[in-house]
Amino acid sequence: MSQEPKRVTPRPATAPHPAAPTLADQVGAKVSRKLKARRGGTPGVWFGLGMMGLIGWSVALPTLLGAALGLWLDHRDPGGRSWTLALLVGGLAIGCLNAWHWASREDQAMRDEQERPDG
Repeated sequence: MSQEPKRVTPRPATAPHPAAPTLADQVGAKVSRKLKARRGGTPGVWFGLGMMGLIGWSVALPTLLGAALGLWLDHRDPGGRSWTLALLVGGLAIGCLNAWHWASREDQAMRDEQERPDG
């Protein structure tokens, strides 16, 4: 009885792992982040109040415009429907979407600034 030799399947070639950053690279990156933070400074109280004002007005203005248009329509065409309530809710929804847009845009700008390498 003859035995066939066992076949050896070759292992798939693996790509070499990228070199891990050295200690000097890590320290250099941390120092550059600290220097960038010192140059940029931290946003102050006025920046926060301005952002709250921007978001507040972006919600309040469409809500008030919707209510005013609804009052005008109710006064002009009195009927069983309340245009004031419907347009107030519609204006509030548009205002909330508007505020979400502004906040996400500002958040993305801050993230982009943090990730941008020093040039």
